[in-house]
Amino acid sequence: MVDQPVDGVYPEYWEADVVLRDGGTAHLRPIHPSDADAVQTFHVGQSQKSIYMRFFAFKSKLSAKELKRFTEVDYKDRVALVITIGGEIMGIGRYDRLDDPEEAEVAFNISDAHQGRGIGSILLEHLAAAARENGIRKFSAEVLPENRKMLMVFSDAGYDVKRHFDDGVVSLEFNIDPTDKSRAVMESREHRAEARSIQELLAPSSVAVIGASRKWGTVGYQLLEHIIEGGFTGPVYAINPEAFELAGMLSFARLSEVPGPVKLAIIAVPYAEVPKVVEECGAAGVKGIVVATAGYADDGERGLARQRELVRQARANGMRVIGPASLGIMNTNPAVSLNASMAPSLGRRGGLGLFSQSAAIGVSLYAASSRRRVGISTFLSAGNRADVSGNDMMQYWEDDADTTAVGLYLESIGNPRKFSRLARRLARTKPVIVAKSDAMGLPPGHAVRTTQAPPEALDAMMRQAGVIRVETIEQLMDVAQIVSSQPLPKGAGIAVFSNSRALGKVVADSAAVQGLGVVRIVTDVDLDAGMSVALPALRHSLQEVLTAGTVHAVVVALLPAHGLTVEKIAGVLAECSVAAGKPVVAAFSGLLDPSIYVEGMVGDEAGSPVVPCYSNPGAAVAALGCVVRYAQWLDRDQGLFVEPEGCDPDGTHDELERLLDKVGGEQLLRLDAETAAGLLARYGIRVVPSVGFDTPDEAVAAADRLGWPVALKTTDPALRHRLDLGGVRLDIQDAESLRRNVLEMRKSLERYGSPSLEVQTMAPVGQACTFRAIEDPLLGPVVSFGLAGDAVNLLDDWAHRVPPLSGSDLHDFIRAPRASRKLFGYQGLPAVDARALEDLAARLTRLKDNHPEIALVDFNPVLAGPDGASILAADVRIANAAQRTDSARRAMRS
Repeated sequence: MVDQPVDGVYPEYWEADVVLRDGGTAHLRPIHPSDADAVQTFHVGQSQKSIYMRFFAFKSKLSAKELKRFTEVDYKDRVALVITIGGEIMGIGRYDRLDDPEEAEVAFNISDAHQGRGIGSILLEHLAAAARENGIRKFSAEVLPENRKMLMVFSDAGYDVKRHFDDGVVSLEFNIDPTDKSRAVMESREHRAEARSIQELLAPSSVAVIGASRKWGTVGYQLLEHIIEGGFTGPVYAINPEAFELAGMLSFARLSEVPGPVKLAIIAVPYAEVPKVVEECGAAGVKGIVVATAGYADDGERGLARQRELVRQARANGMRVIGPASLGIMNTNPAVSLNASMAPSLGRRGGLGLFSQSAAIGVSLYAASSRRRVGISTFLSAGNRADVSGNDMMQYWEDDADTTAVGLYLESIGNPRKFSRLARRLARTKPVIVAKSDAMGLPPGHAVRTTQAPPEALDAMMRQAGVIRVETIEQLMDVAQIVSSQPLPKGAGIAVFSNSRALGKVVADSAAVQGLGVVRIVTDVDLDAGMSVALPALRHSLQEVLTAGTVHAVVVALLPAHGLTVEKIAGVLAECSVAAGKPVVAAFSGLLDPSIYVEGMVGDEAGSPVVPCYSNPGAAVAALGCVVRYAQWLDRDQGLFVEPEGCDPDGTHDELERLLDKVGGEQLLRLDAETAAGLLARYGIRVVPSVGFDTPDEAVAAADRLGWPVALKTTDPALRHRLDLGGVRLDIQDAESLRRNVLEMRKSLERYGSPSLEVQTMAPVGQACTFRAIEDPLLGPVVSFGLAGDAVNLLDDWAHRVPPLSGSDLHDFIRAPRASRKLFGYQGLPAVDARALEDLAARLTRLKDNHPEIALVDFNPVLAGPDGASILAADVRIANAAQRTDSARRAMRS
């Protein structure tokens, strides 16, 4: 073993900010020789019992030799990680490689004052990830029987732990490769911790406004006023060193003077003063801060540096950050009643959770919800989204009983793989509506990356996750009106009601475009007979149609009628919808009086059932179409994530390490055909063999080994699939014919620079398809499928998916390209073996998901026939892998 450290040299990505079990934050990093004094302080502060549990003996102090050994490690055979809060060490985890190079002994020491916060579990996750990078596959540990907390850390981690009792000590050992159970445990812990951290922000027991002002119109003045007028149920403190009284209440010069605890701090001071304020918040035990101050990522590189330091400072002191440049937060639950935002009033209470990034978008989103009378549960504007993100909010909303649907306007996604995982889980219980900016990329303050995957891949990921994807804030609210007030439709069959035959026909045509099946069109609605006659007739007709088993929703499109108000009609529609348990949406066209409210949630009277109303039927039908597609996704059997048999991840990992070691791993390495085929075979993927040659005689000898008939191809990537350009000759039956074709092909290819040739066993005929898998810097692994040739080359007719894929995902994947109809009996041709394509897709997906070192895999062509699929050419390229944004260890993005 190497005992001397490489001073300061370790993978930077091992450092991470983490969320603890109780929602607080901490910093995790590798230990360093300079930590010797801090380790001694940590040790001396421990109880005798804790020291005995760790060392099996009492040590009042660590010796100089012990400190040197504990803090000087090589980050390979010996690794130690520490968790710090406010710069002080709260936990230490370490492993030491044993004589078996694939096994290491692991040990932990957690501060007495911070036990029960999940620190041991986080250290275990990060140690296991570091160990796997260094070729270690198994951990072992020795634990005293009375150290039940540490025994629980191991047993609850999701690994298959073997234990035996010997000489008063419990010996444990377990394989540290991630399993479905260990991933599920990690995700569950992550969910609870992140949800708790957001709950602390949105339902604080007390709030302080730092930078509160008596000057009307300033940010500090408005924030304080809105919190007070919103009726916040806890104590509110105003902090301003220059004011004795603010908003009729005593003001404090600094946070340390506040007589009670402060859980949430709203910061509205110039950015130069923010670091000092954050330091005071950390010292006062504040759980989270909302930074309204601008001048960060919006101020170029200087601002980015300030923003990174703000987040680092806050997290290191156990706090989450909303902002900077945040519009604020809102919680309409009467037990909280918090309007810590620039919105003039607390929103209408309801079930819609809202998230936005920039303050401008937040204003528009809040205004749209207010104008539409859509009730909200919670609202959060992340501003520059330096810390708290939409992913955090989804973790919170999943457990929030007040939230029944969520809407997010995303200008960027910092962790799309995690977004996909969380959205898919949340969408199983609550609709998730996302308005996505077309210019979506990384958020301000994050490193710029060049994305290799096409923009469609992100949209495909959202569809996989069951997200209702819209383009604008108005469309988001169109959909929110339905999902926040109406039952989900059980099918796509709808009825159209109108008092105009022409309008009814237009609405029916629009519905068909949205994939809705128009079961019935009712255009004899008479609203001119007077209120006493028209409303009962409308109620009777609507009730009759809603009882039909083929009708799952109704669109009511009406022109103005004398003597009938929108509210009265909406009241009837809402009553029928509730009675039938089916959604009804309404559109009132042709109303010119701006005083008449026709867009939003409308009912007959306050507290009565409401119905979603729109100013035009096109918006109503489009929104209903989105909801129907979501309901169909929800009703489908999503299947299990597919794990094909016959895959060898460990062997593949070792092979990739060997290949990368040969070239240093700093460059993109294209594997030769034989090496690529061997690597793919570890995942049960077979490539039809081919052999290169120099002379006609060598070609014949190769064909004899492969078996006749053969195909003759150029190895030039641009020509190897082109029969029309002379790059391929098929079904060559004998040696004489092969020699002649070799000479003829070489002559015809002279104009292309005389590329080399190869022979290949003839594969069964079939439809040419293509698969591609890449490691995208933003999305991680992306797998694509299309029909080879013009479909993908000219029309860009690709299907994209982001792993992992379920059985349903694989089924849809192969059928997603527009040209996929050619695979299923097109123009009398036999249907191909779709299951073979799905199996190949499953294996390629697992290969790419498991091994980020594989930068590119390209199968082109894949011949799909009635009895299987054959890969005729495989291009595989590998390189050192960047760390993915969603790995087998919990870490907050910066």
